[in-house]
Amino acid sequence: MTSSNAVKLKPGDTIGILGGGQLGRMLATAAARLGLRCQVFSPDPDSPAFDVVQAATCAEYADVEALELFANDVNVVTYEFENVPAATAMVLAARRPVLPAQTILETTQDRLVEKDFVSKLGIGTADYADVSSVATLRAAIARIGLPAVIKTRRFGYDGKGQAIVRDGDDLDQIWEDLGTKSAILEAFVPFEREISVIAARSTSGQIECFDVTENEHRDHILKTSRAPAAIPDALAAQARAIAEKIASALDYVGVLAVEMFVVPGSGAPTVLVNEIAPRVHNSGHWTLDGASISQFEQHIRAIAGWPLGKPVRHGEVTMTNLIGDDILSYEQWLTVPGATVHLYGKGAPRPGRKMGHVTEVMPPRKP
Repeated sequence: MTSSNAVKLKPGDTIGILGGGQLGRMLATAAARLGLRCQVFSPDPDSPAFDVVQAATCAEYADVEALELFANDVNVVTYEFENVPAATAMVLAARRPVLPAQTILETTQDRLVEKDFVSKLGIGTADYADVSSVATLRAAIARIGLPAVIKTRRFGYDGKGQAIVRDGDDLDQIWEDLGTKSAILEAFVPFEREISVIAARSTSGQIECFDVTENEHRDHILKTSRAPAAIPDALAAQARAIAEKIASALDYVGVLAVEMFVVPGSGAPTVLVNEIAPRVHNSGHWTLDGASISQFEQHIRAIAGWPLGKPVRHGEVTMTNLIGDDILSYEQWLTVPGATVHLYGKGAPRPGRKMGHVTEVMPPRKP
């Protein structure tokens, strides 16, 4: 049983989750509300997701014996982060359905492959080039221009594994600092705002999108998300259509996030796709309290072979990440009307570490 179409869980069945961070924690909580059990697999003994499940496996992703035992205990496998080792996904996929499918990881784990995939769908992205040496970096700059952004093709998140390249910079030093032989250079996008679409696709091909979210970053880390985004309805429809097209082309099952830039256009703004995240996403956390169904429940429904819900937003919603020492002010948030506090159960705060988040829901304004 490895086909997504063969997946049809019933209450009491078990979902295996690769990764034990806050996303895994919130997925497991959403599953429990639907009467489904979860088992979390993570090499980190301090994984916050371990706190909310009865069964957990603490082992390395390369531990084949542990993976086989894990597969025996679950009905379907999903993941909370996209950098699942290919060998891990292969071992599990031979025994249980892995959703989203491991072939999707091959596309989204490599920024160049992902950009090529999006471009072939006729969807706009920033201009980009493959870079494998200082010489090819110079050639890419000659074609794309500066400023530009260089990123490692694999791994890297929250600003890691990338750098802005400006006129006069030492290209040899930038290449050395990046520490890779596989990179991608992207034209710098003078965007008006950053947005994302959280979309869910079921095993039957049903697709549901949440309202377009507007995102603000601080030090390359998401700080606040607001729904709905302050963009025209036509542009929001365009963004949702792009997310739906990507989900269908991938034959995706589960929740994915498509990050986009809103850029000026001739007469009206348009959007460019930045990145795809094949999982539940930080910019969708507002759905926990701000919508009739959360991104986490939607993901669980999809991989369980259940119908998706129709998301209804409860009002104007703001999500604020508690990063590092922000967590020390959690008590102040407890007294804010309309606010809901989510703490992830992590250890000591560190700079750049997401420790929790707060959602604030303002009821719809009366006409």
